[in-house]
Amino acid sequence: MSVRTVQNGDVSIAYEEFGSAGGEPMLLIMGLDFQMVWWPDEFCEALVARGFHVVRFDNRDAGLSTHFTSPRRENLFKVLFKGMPAPAYTGYDMVADGIAVMDAMGWTSAHLLGGSMGSSIALATAVLHPDRVRSIAGVFTAPAARSDAVRYLKVGYFPRLIRHLRRLNLPRTDEGAVQTLIEIARLMSSPNHPFDEALTRKMAEESHARAPRDPSSSQRHMAAGRAAGELNDRVGEIRVPTVLVNGADDPFIRPAAAAAQARRIPGARSMVIPAMGHTLPREHWTTLLDTITVNAHGAVRQ
Repeated sequence: MSVRTVQNGDVSIAYEEFGSAGGEPMLLIMGLDFQMVWWPDEFCEALVARGFHVVRFDNRDAGLSTHFTSPRRENLFKVLFKGMPAPAYTGYDMVADGIAVMDAMGWTSAHLLGGSMGSSIALATAVLHPDRVRSIAGVFTAPAARSDAVRYLKVGYFPRLIRHLRRLNLPRTDEGAVQTLIEIARLMSSPNHPFDEALTRKMAEESHARAPRDPSSSQRHMAAGRAAGELNDRVGEIRVPTVLVNGADDPFIRPAAAAAQARRIPGARSMVIPAMGHTLPREHWTTLLDTITVNAHGAVRQ
C-alpha cells in the first residue's frame, strides 16, 4: 500500500487505497486535526471484506497533505463561535479536496464515510455535488450551524484536555509527542470499556512519523467549517441514504446531536452506540460496519 497525491489547485492531497476496483467505491473523510491513519488499517480492511473499494486521505493541513500557517494562535472557543476574519481556507475547499481524490481514482461517485468534522464534509459534499455521492455514513456528527454549538457540543472538553496535558507535562521529544496523541485519544474514549492502548499507540506513532502534530491546524480546520456554516442549512437537499451515528459517552458531542441532524435530512436514520466515545474502539466495529454496509446497500437498491 503506497501513498499517492493529487493536486487541488496549489494544494497537494495525500491518499491511500484498500481493495480493488471491483468493490463499491467508498471515501473515508477524517475529522479535525487528525490524519487518515486514524482510520485503522484493520477497519479499512474490514470494509474491503464487505465489498468496498476504500480510499482514505489526509485533509489539507494534516498528515502528508499541504500544510498552512496562521499569523497567531487563536482561542478555540472564539473560533468555534465566531470563526476567523480571514480563514486560510473554507469548508468548500475541503469538499473540493475530496472530489479531487475521487477524480484521481476515476470515480464518478462514491459512498462517503465521515468522522466528526469529516461527517460535516461528507454532508456538504452531497449538497454541493449530489451526483457524486451514493450514500453517507457519519460518525460523531452534529449540526454545524453556530447556533447549534451550545446545544449539541460539550465545550468543556477543550479546557479539560488542556488541564490534563499540563498535569502530565510530557517532554518535548518524539515520545512525548506520541504520548500526547495517545492522551488526546484517551480523553476522547468512553470510560465504559478498556482503552486500546496498543492500537492507539500504533496509530499515534505512525501519525507522528508522517508529520508531527501542529496544534494550530485545529483552529484552521474549525475556522474552515465556520466559514461554510451556511451549508448546514441546505442538508435538507440531500437525497441519498444517510445514517448518522454518535457514541453515548462522547465527551465532545451530545448523543442527541445525530438525531437532530438526521431530522433535517429526508429519510436519514440515526443511532447511538452505548459505551462509545469519540473514537472507533474494536468492540464496536461490527456494529459500525453492519450499519455502514446496510446504508450503502440501500443506495445500491435505488
